[in-house]
Amino acid sequence: MVHPAGRHRFPALHRDRPRTGARWRNASPLRRPAAALRVTLAAVAALVTAACSAHPAPTTEPVPPAPVSAARLSTALPDDPVRMVLPATGAETRWTQGLDVFVRQEARAVTASCAHDLGTEPPTQDPVAFIRYYELPDLDFVARHGMSGSAAVPVVTPGPVRTDTGDRSGTGSERLVGRGSDEGKEKKGSGAGKGKRNGAGETGDTAVMRRCVTEGTAAATALRDTYAALQGQWFGTLVPLRHDPAVLRALRTLPGCLARRGIRVRDENGFFALADARQQTTSADRLPTVERALGSAYADCMRPVEAVREPARLRLRARFLADHAAEVRTLRANLLPALRRAGEEHGLRLVFPAA
Repeated sequence: MVHPAGRHRFPALHRDRPRTGARWRNASPLRRPAAALRVTLAAVAALVTAACSAHPAPTTEPVPPAPVSAARLSTALPDDPVRMVLPATGAETRWTQGLDVFVRQEARAVTASCAHDLGTEPPTQDPVAFIRYYELPDLDFVARHGMSGSAAVPVVTPGPVRTDTGDRSGTGSERLVGRGSDEGKEKKGSGAGKGKRNGAGETGDTAVMRRCVTEGTAAATALRDTYAALQGQWFGTLVPLRHDPAVLRALRTLPGCLARRGIRVRDENGFFALADARQQTTSADRLPTVERALGSAYADCMRPVEAVREPARLRLRARFLADHAAEVRTLRANLLPALRRAGEEHGLRLVFPAA
């Protein structure tokens, strides 16, 4: 999955392995032939990958846990914003996921508001989804909701429409008054009208949308810049844990544990490849059960690994905070006020997945 442009990420890490179910299941069943071929090839490739990194496929499916209620949303903030930006435990990444979503929603809200002001439609995009950080697995959440199940992200109402005098007015559903109507578009004046072309030969709507997307990206980048550099350094600090002898010893227990649950793979990457293949090939009605069975097995078998990694990450963070004391003070002073301003300006709520 491609991460938002400009994000500081773990170098060469997959924060959303396996891919989130929200992204998988959002695909329309009515595909163009080329798109259908790509999906088929992706499924075949996933199966081949699983075969290369796993032992022969299990003869039995892992036993799924009892059904549970859907994941909820929470608005509870951490006692220290450091835990949202520099997570050290799987549970803390719920705050990180909420922050990621908030920034992406700001980009969309600014883009939509700009488009409405200029009398055109905002671009159609897939729904925003919480994306997990499997380098810091939230095992309790995975055990309960499966490999990719999560809370649904609330839909944001488009921003207010600019009137003839340049003022913004209306809230909630009132903001949509006049949207898509000829009257609403005639009020916007000249060259941005639908179907008109500018000097470069592109339609006015295309030029307007490019401008609006740029505005949205700039707003999100400005907000992200309040924490992204420090977060990128923190994620880089975690990379050496992959090669820590104690972590490697704990990871060697994973294949045997999974095999006892009917899942035969050589390592964690083999498990992700198998989970990916199962997601691609399981029918929609059985997918939640399969996901929860895999999630339950993964969570149980990764607990010895996290018992080693989590204390190590907490120690690393304590050292990191001391080494970056000035940047951390700035983060603590600026992040929450910046989020509140963005939320008030664009009608956004900072929400997090909760088990």
